[in-house]
Amino acid sequence: MTRSHQTHFVKIHPTQSSALNNEHDKASRSELARRIARLGEAKFVDHDISIDQQLLGGQPDTLFIPTGTIDLSTARKLGIQTESQIYGGVVPFPFVGSKIITHSAFGDDPPIPAGWHHELGLALAPHVLSGWSAFTLDAVRAAALDMLGRTAIRLKEVEATAGLGQFVATSVKELDEAMAQLDEPAISKHGVVIEENLDDVVTYSVGTTRLFGEAISYWGTQRLTTNNSGATVYGGSTLHVVRGSLERLASLGLADELQQGIDKAIAYDAIVSRIYPDLLASRRNYDVAAGVTSYGECRIGVLEQSWRAGGASGAEIAAFEALARDPGRSAVTCMSMEIYGEVDAAPNGSIIYYSGVDPVAGPMTKYVMELE
Repeated sequence: MTRSHQTHFVKIHPTQSSALNNEHDKASRSELARRIARLGEAKFVDHDISIDQQLLGGQPDTLFIPTGTIDLSTARKLGIQTESQIYGGVVPFPFVGSKIITHSAFGDDPPIPAGWHHELGLALAPHVLSGWSAFTLDAVRAAALDMLGRTAIRLKEVEATAGLGQFVATSVKELDEAMAQLDEPAISKHGVVIEENLDDVVTYSVGTTRLFGEAISYWGTQRLTTNNSGATVYGGSTLHVVRGSLERLASLGLADELQQGIDKAIAYDAIVSRIYPDLLASRRNYDVAAGVTSYGECRIGVLEQSWRAGGASGAEIAAFEALARDPGRSAVTCMSMEIYGEVDAAPNGSIIYYSGVDPVAGPMTKYVMELE
């Protein structure tokens, strides 16, 4: 494999957002790091960050895998200067790494964070669904009422992942019920997204990842499943991967809906990178929704970005592994699966990321496999 620099160590860097991760998240992340290390012929350092801070911090031969996006200050402390030193992303302000940037702030919301660029929401508007971002309960309610006359809406807590922390409202009564479940301190700190709700939704994953001097890009679809508490959550992804950049992916002449989704993801990526030029990301993943509004209008738009290790990361690394085994190969399809309620549910030939009884999430199996 061609290298942009020699990597000797691969290290997970825990961020504040990972403090409450379940056992299965931690196990999956460790397996991901081990496989990335093997791919780069490096050593996975799996002990506590404090032990090796002096050894690894500032060393250009360490690839860090943060559990979330990290800010510039943290990146400098770790010695991260280029994307070749990270699997994930570095953002100039913490909120830039969240879904809150997808929409304009509603009104003159006073808690808008420092570093917010009002022009970003306007520039992204043609490429995303209709919506607002808000940082107070009053602003959330006003933005929601503004939209409810035209469409059903979805409230999305910014820090929630895997499809959790989302509430659909079609009436003022349902809005009140949804808002009663929001955490006011979290709103002022992170914000809430208010967005048009779609029916008959297909959620595409569009992304690109660069590791050890190689690049892949992909489109894929996500699946939903029911967790052990009965909630609908993320259940895995199937990725169709090619060598090269997102522009290479866009040149393949795919079906119209998918092509629109890829083009919108590319535009989203370019706009955010222009307005926040300090953004650094070796993994750029975008969720794109295609569906129908409550008034029957077909809509396609980017929901959010992920510049960190995520649910589809295992499938990405499996694709890198397959392409590394066969340098003449130009494309591969890989799948990640999350199955709740069953242990040892992975089929023969798959790569197991977790199989057991999580103390919080209950019995589950997470695996990855190459399809073709």
